Amino acid sequence: MGPDPAVAAVRLAVRRVLADLPPPGGAADGAAGRPAGLVLAACSGGADSLALAGALAFVAPRLGIPAGAVTIDHGLQEGSGARADAVVRTLADLGLDPAGSVAVTVGTQGGMENAARDARYAALDDAARRLDAAAVLLGHTLNDQAETVLLGLARGSGTRSLSGMPPAFTRRAGVRYLRPLLDLDRVTTRRACLAMELEPWDDPHNDDPAYTRVRVRNDALPSLEKALGPGVTEALARTARMLREDADVLDDLAARAYADLRAPEDGYPVAVRLDGLAELPRAVRTRVLRTSAVEAGSPPGTLAAVHVDAVDRLVTAWRGQRHVDLPGGLRAFRRYGKLLFGPA
Repeated sequence: MGPDPAVAAVRLAVRRVLADLPPPGGAADGAAGRPAGLVLAACSGGADSLALAGALAFVAPRLGIPAGAVTIDHGLQEGSGARADAVVRTLADLGLDPAGSVAVTVGTQGGMENAARDARYAALDDAARRLDAAAVLLGHTLNDQAETVLLGLARGSGTRSLSGMPPAFTRRAGVRYLRPLLDLDRVTTRRACLAMELEPWDDPHNDDPAYTRVRVRNDALPSLEKALGPGVTEALARTARMLREDADVLDDLAARAYADLRAPEDGYPVAVRLDGLAELPRAVRTRVLRTSAVEAGSPPGTLAAVHVDAVDRLVTAWRGQRHVDLPGGLRAFRRYGKLLFGPA
């Protein structure tokens, strides 16, 4: 008799991403056929990440891959340290080694949700580099994906935001992150925990209506399901996957255009030639402009569509306007056939 279907689904999802990991050093050094290096599961103790950790502990040894786990203590609730210790014990009991916790200090910039996420990823980056991990697995599910798309839609965000969370990404620190469970829902992960006799921890913050994502989860999505019928969550996640494919193509075209249009900076961080910029399709041109601003030092988290649209008017609807102010103390302006980005 095989495992519970939910356990089998989670294990299969983890097995697929582990099988795609390159061997240490890549195949170019003759390491083809060797297993990948250490893989870490980021585990909060909730049902999603606990099911992920349980599946990793089962699958990785069978592929000859060392596996560990890390939990982040955000210090935002009384007793968070004891909770982190309990999670570490559970991870160690699963056979994950190393298994440990990292305490972080959460700031205030961008709101607590954003600050906590920034602190969490910084700690995971540090842990992965210190342990020389090949990848870090994250427990985001299909439900998380649907919530992300709906949040992006409410903000009036562009294609990249509506494409949701990618199944794999690499941060600037060089750490590779994978999301094996994006095609599985929370019902499956919770059932998997029950079948594996793992007791998940339900974070009170996940039911606090002060957080926008919680309101989307508990109010907006159920209302849409009631009004439109079942399947809204799956449809939103499917839409994200299709939009991500489109966004990948547009981003690739924009990267090539940006490389072609870069000009001598004349003492400014970034300069692009106006000749050829206006002729680009808007979807490509605005990506070039956003890349230019970010490369010049404008924070991507605060650089909004309204800023990019204003810079675009310097290119396509210039009437002598002097400059556009951008987040990060920067401004964009025209001079001698170039669009310059530099300090205000």
